[in-house]
Amino acid sequence: MNLKMKRHVAVAASLLAFLALPNISGAEDMGLMQVDSTTIDDRFESKRGEPSNVSVISGSKVEKAHAENIKQILDAIPGVTAELQSQDSLKIHIRGVENQRFMGEKPGVAVVIDGVPVFERTGRVNINMDDIESIKVIKGGASYLFGDDALAGAVIITTKRGAKMAGGQLSAEAGSFGYKRGMVRAGFAGDKVSGHVQLSRRDADSYYFQGKYKADYLNGKLQAYLSDTSDLTLGWEVAKRFKDSHGTVEGVTQAAVDPTSVSGRDYARNYNVDLGKYYLTYANDLSESSNLMLNIYQFGDHTKFWTAPIRTGVNRLPVTDVNAYQNDNDYKQTQRGLKGEWRGGSDHLAWLGAFDLRDNSYKNKVTILQDFRASAFSPVTTAGTLISDNQTKERMYAGYGELKFRVADGLTATMNGRYDHIKLSYEDYLPAAPATDLSRRFNVGSWRGGINYEINDSVALYSNITTGFRAPTIQQLFAGTISLTGNVAANPNLTPERAVNYEIGLRGRIAGGVEWDIAAFQIDRKDFILNVAGQYATPNNGVIDQYQNIGGMRNRGLEFSLKSDQEQIFSMDVAYTLLDAKFTRYDNFNLLLGNRFSPRPGANTRISYDNSGNVVPRAPKHKLFVAARVKPFEGFTLTGEMNAQSWYYADEINQEKIGGHAIFDLVANYDFSVGANKAVEFNLFARLDNAFDRTYYNTARGYYDSNADFTYNAEDLSIVVNPGRRWTAGMTATF
Repeated sequence: MNLKMKRHVAVAASLLAFLALPNISGAEDMGLMQVDSTTIDDRFESKRGEPSNVSVISGSKVEKAHAENIKQILDAIPGVTAELQSQDSLKIHIRGVENQRFMGEKPGVAVVIDGVPVFERTGRVNINMDDIESIKVIKGGASYLFGDDALAGAVIITTKRGAKMAGGQLSAEAGSFGYKRGMVRAGFAGDKVSGHVQLSRRDADSYYFQGKYKADYLNGKLQAYLSDTSDLTLGWEVAKRFKDSHGTVEGVTQAAVDPTSVSGRDYARNYNVDLGKYYLTYANDLSESSNLMLNIYQFGDHTKFWTAPIRTGVNRLPVTDVNAYQNDNDYKQTQRGLKGEWRGGSDHLAWLGAFDLRDNSYKNKVTILQDFRASAFSPVTTAGTLISDNQTKERMYAGYGELKFRVADGLTATMNGRYDHIKLSYEDYLPAAPATDLSRRFNVGSWRGGINYEINDSVALYSNITTGFRAPTIQQLFAGTISLTGNVAANPNLTPERAVNYEIGLRGRIAGGVEWDIAAFQIDRKDFILNVAGQYATPNNGVIDQYQNIGGMRNRGLEFSLKSDQEQIFSMDVAYTLLDAKFTRYDNFNLLLGNRFSPRPGANTRISYDNSGNVVPRAPKHKLFVAARVKPFEGFTLTGEMNAQSWYYADEINQEKIGGHAIFDLVANYDFSVGANKAVEFNLFARLDNAFDRTYYNTARGYYDSNADFTYNAEDLSIVVNPGRRWTAGMTATF
């Protein structure tokens, strides 16, 4: 099969599935058509007629898992991985997209909480594990709903609300490495108004040196029932979080003898984060077949942290003090938006019309923390010096919609479209900053086309083609203009990165309440933005060092899931992913050897690589999750979980392999009630993670000769070692 044919395998499969369907006529009444897509309030969870691979996890399942972070929940979804550094510091990936480069990039996945597209400055996302009502994951490009950066899909989280939150709840947990969690909630429900307030804290000393973390949340909802068909919901959450080092070590030797990183210094640490999320949602069922929703929101992220360990002191001697850092960073992010969605339906047609307006700003100020020298021969940089003071503004104006129509009984076709107008602008407030208007506009269209065919009452065939995009950042567009001392030239001619997802699958249900889903997919990513010089290196003579649209990836795979009824005496969940992720274009990688900080001739050199055809790093070919539950008597559930994955490469040049692993966890839950009419319900639980104390790496990255010995090998990897066996136990009382 030639390359051109391979590029269209998934498209041909989709068309074949469509054309091979029989000419069906006049059979059963399939009921009222409705559009389930939404970016505001994920109250529509039906898969019927859905042409894409969608997974839903209920809040009750999240609660029964007693997870410390969302990775432990998302492991049960095929195609989804979360790169964990420590505690709740992680990035979510779908189908291997964005597993390369650094932790600080955008994740390539839209994360939406109660209609608010949230992310933190490091590309990670903050999620309150105590407030999850449901998690819905859309796999494949999802820019047709969410716009920028939904290259590989979306994770949609709905938080707790409504009359079911009436009453009270107390919860307490403790665990390894000083882990503690406490939560208290009080709520009420009336004919016209319901609401609740919840306060929670999680903190731990951590396995890692300087790894202490703490997260305090105050959140709540107030829901007013304006009529029999309409309601108004006010939601808020404020959080104060502290996190120190994430425990990165340098090389496999230190990973073996010093896994907690006592002897290391992370590039960034001592994070103090203040978060605030506020939204107001109006929903009105205008008729049996029509619904209107409006949403206004604001998400704020104020983060202070240290970066860049000092290597040379004022006295020109090396510095090893673990608290000696150059930069004090003050970052303020504000996301504001207004959305509106109107949907309607009939026996054969359903539609959605919507708008999405965003006004985001990102303020960044950096001052020098301590006196230091960049090298023994450099002048002293004085504490208090302001070295960065700028603001990036992001305006987005988008319209999107969906049209779903019944072609024949059991056969539904869906078409989605979205158009984004994006304006980026940058202002620098330093006195020496150039008086230049740095702005750029992008107009980007996204779409989805798909079908769903109900073969019978228990089996459905679905297929789709979807698109995703990511707009260039200000730093990529204007690097040389923003940083006058840098070596990277500006390139305002960059275009958005693109991804196209092809998918075909079968889903169904068999006797005993067992649900299964199998899907084949291919994601082609083009116009990937890369630096011409590669990483930490200079380009070839005569080549301008700048960001360009010169990269590409292709991710192919197969996903399988099986879920059985958890209320049975025995039940099981299975999630398997087969992934083949490779670079289709990546001919500009330069591996730096020697001391990258030294300007002396001969202090460093570089080796050029063409990584085209290489496997994407940190994208294991096989991943398998199995959960088996048994209920030997009423109220008691014992769950055993296995999370296994094959080996992966730690670097783009595909030199350093990281071995696979299989981890086993145990979770026990016991539920019982006391008092008249079961007035108080109790849940006792115990959880044991990594039960066999397996040693493995949470993450491993290699991109240059970090120890400056002119040899690149496993001693240059940046590694976070898993803390090993951990336990958690606690109790919850609901009344």
